[in-house]
Amino acid sequence: MRRTLGTIGIVVVGAAVGTIIPLAMPPAAPPQKLVKLNGSWLIVPRRTPESIAIGGIPRSFVLSSDGRTVKGEFRFNGWVYPIANMVSRSDGFAFDLTGNPPFVKTRAKLSADGRFLDVWIGDDVVGVAPFLARRVTPAELAAVERDAPRPDNMTKLPLPPLHAVSFKNLAPTPPMGWNSWNVFRETVDDKAVRAMADRLVSTGLRDAGYRYVTIDDGWQGKRDAAGVLHPNAKFPDMKGLVDYIHARGLKVGIYSSPGPVTCTGYIGSHGHEKQDAKTFAAWGVDLLKYDWCSASNIYGTKIEMQAQYQKMGDALAEAGRAIVYSLCQYGLYDVGSWGNRVGGHLWRTSGDSIEGDLWYAVDLRFDYDGNAAHAGPSAWNDADMMLIGIDGLTPEEYRTHYTLWTMAASPIILGNDLRTMTPAIKALVANREVIAVDQDPLGVQGRRVSQTGKTEIWTKRLADGSTAVALFNRGDAAATMTVRWQDVGLPQPKRVRDLWRGADLPTGAAYSTDIPRHGAILLRAYR
Repeated sequence: MRRTLGTIGIVVVGAAVGTIIPLAMPPAAPPQKLVKLNGSWLIVPRRTPESIAIGGIPRSFVLSSDGRTVKGEFRFNGWVYPIANMVSRSDGFAFDLTGNPPFVKTRAKLSADGRFLDVWIGDDVVGVAPFLARRVTPAELAAVERDAPRPDNMTKLPLPPLHAVSFKNLAPTPPMGWNSWNVFRETVDDKAVRAMADRLVSTGLRDAGYRYVTIDDGWQGKRDAAGVLHPNAKFPDMKGLVDYIHARGLKVGIYSSPGPVTCTGYIGSHGHEKQDAKTFAAWGVDLLKYDWCSASNIYGTKIEMQAQYQKMGDALAEAGRAIVYSLCQYGLYDVGSWGNRVGGHLWRTSGDSIEGDLWYAVDLRFDYDGNAAHAGPSAWNDADMMLIGIDGLTPEEYRTHYTLWTMAASPIILGNDLRTMTPAIKALVANREVIAVDQDPLGVQGRRVSQTGKTEIWTKRLADGSTAVALFNRGDAAATMTVRWQDVGLPQPKRVRDLWRGADLPTGAAYSTDIPRHGAILLRAYR
């Protein structure tokens, strides 16, 4: 999960610390405000400021100003980034954090008395700032940084020659389940994970196929003197949590990175692959999501990426437990052509679905759904976590979203809060006839067979000889669509089933229907 909006990533420092930054000084921002920037500022998530005290990663600004210029730096878990291009605005201060790749723009608004900053990560963000920077003394900041977990190796390590990792068919159909990131981000804890596991059972979603409960970023604590990674205080008994989930007929996923730190700064597995794989196996983990994150600051070629993922693939194969291996590397370097060779069972086709405009994230997957030739049992193109039940999409767009993931044979990993799930959302994600298309044992990924403007027809062969047919309207206006069976390479079906409506349709040489904007129809045509 390469995060930008609302999170702070890792970059390589690209300029000297302490660079003097001249400020544009419009009348709306008097110089004395700039003087109030002086000092150390500890950044915490606004909704959960206590997370710093229970295992979070310290992020801070250290700034000084003479009223006309500002110099300073942003500190993040051992890295230091100079602040550049700072300008005063009517709503605060906008600036860049320098590095390669470039940081997103950042904006901060100073309180009237200079006690805190509202901090936005991302340019022109509206609404409540996701972060709050409060003024601390240098001694307080030093204490927080001293107590934080730290990676023990932030440099390139020797890489093994490429080879085929011992491979097992651990995901014969696309994994289904729930992941903590979209709802909880770094605030995820033992109580929340148990609650979500219970809801999978009580709602019937477990029995519909949703089996994996994955703890995403934010569970990691520190390594001990022997290098063993322990959970932070939010997870006092990880083995007990895993046992609790297993006792409910579910499986457990966990998260790490081949880099020194994860996307939000927690300890990664860089240089500790075998240790961490053994730890995960001892806890009883069933799936590892392995997120590229800070590895991009150290390793920059396809071969290096393969070798880094191969190191963990080998470690998992030797750990003594069957663990599904999920490669989270944003679709880089034609991953489907080598994902199985490094031990992977699924791999991402693009960036994070949750970041930015949600319809754009769904619509993007029509064109970034992975190479279907590489897909099959234990070789899945992963379109990322589901957005269903999260504000930002219409009910029609939810249905299109699920239909596309289903036709693409993608893993179906829910990301909504199951405790507040509406009956309509539950009915959508629990539709057994639709799920059967995604989980079809033949393992064929669907393909686009027709496109006219913003409308598309996709087909997917199924194990019983039938064919799933999806009609998509990606446009901003309603459209009438017609599927002529012969035109999409199918004989006239003996039976046609509308899977979302749960109803049989009249048979004939063609089927025509009106589809709303951003809508979809999913059919199953039987020979």
